[in-house]
Amino acid sequence: QVQLVESGGGLVQPGGSLRLSCAASESIFRLNVMGWYRQGPGKERELAADITNGGFIRYSDSVKGRFAISRDSAKNTVYLQMNSLKPEDTAVYYCLGRVGVREFWGQGTQVTVSS
Repeated sequence: QVQLVESGGGLVQPGGSLRLSCAASESIFRLNVMGWYRQGPGKERELAADITNGGFIRYSDSVKGRFAISRDSAKNTVYLQMNSLKPEDTAVYYCLGRVGVREFWGQGTQVTVSS
């Protein structure tokens, strides 16, 4: 069982930045994929960004050019740097780790973009 703990959410004004962190209970290279999903009010959960253990990265069109996913293997942590935030980025952000067909989710961290 892999445990994932997110942190770094909060309230930010439009145009601001936040960095989310996801700390894993074991080496992140044991996970085939790690990523960030988000669920806005009244919306379905959607991919924001993910990274494979080989370093391949995907971004959703809605965050491309504004968000950046990265990892620190020494800390077993994956980050999501979010810049130029918009009100529509308001959501609960969840960290995902995938090993084969098994998925592990964090508890989520709230990001609110509002003036």
